[in-house]
Amino acid sequence: MTYVEGFVLAVPADKKDEYLQSASQSAPIFKEYGVTRHVEAWSDDVPDGKVTDFKGAVQAKEGEAVVFSWLEYPDKTTRDAANQKIMADPRMADMACPFDPQRMIVAGFAPLLDTGEQAGTGYVDGFVAPVPERNKEAYRAMAEMASEVFKDHGAVRVVEGWGDDVPHGKVTDYYRATKAEDGEKVVFSWVEWPSKEARDAGWEKVMADERMKQDPDQEKPFDGMRMFYGGFAPIFDR
Repeated sequence: MTYVEGFVLAVPADKKDEYLQSASQSAPIFKEYGVTRHVEAWSDDVPDGKVTDFKGAVQAKEGEAVVFSWLEYPDKTTRDAANQKIMADPRMADMACPFDPQRMIVAGFAPLLDTGEQAGTGYVDGFVAPVPERNKEAYRAMAEMASEVFKDHGAVRVVEGWGDDVPHGKVTDYYRATKAEDGEKVVFSWVEWPSKEARDAGWEKVMADERMKQDPDQEKPFDGMRMFYGGFAPIFDR
């Protein structure tokens, strides 16, 4: 299991190539400082929500796409040391920034669940949700069950990251994005699929699976109305 740095940001759609170039330039630097995997996924099937959604999380404007991105590290110690070195590396200062960094949300997440293969992905479902800290184990149990359902129906990997180093931002942050309340942690998670076609077919089977049908009298471990999710097409995976 790995430590995750999770990002959500808004990028002008007409600057997709510039953004990809920036990711390609920064990836070798990240690897140099301990990143084991770097994924950038471009919004493809991102619905509007009634309470929260990916677009609102980063105050996306007309003509902007949402990017769901993460860096994987072997542990938190490596990530903490890397952040200091990356921020001080002059090569990063010279790179163009084709998006508004003030509206990017970023945080560190400790592994809660990581199951499946890390062999690359053809499509990603991303999720962000607020979970009461007291419900951590109940959420883990629910996630473990759901991950088996996803894998049975075609998913190749499921990861759940528990909010560990989640800063407050001046413009946006994960707390505001999920309308987190006192005593709640933010969860950053994703499901990897071999392709969008496999994802679409898999979701139909997941939703029909009896294991996913919750007892209406059973209390949910988090507020599903404040969870947001979407489908993303990977544009960079190293």
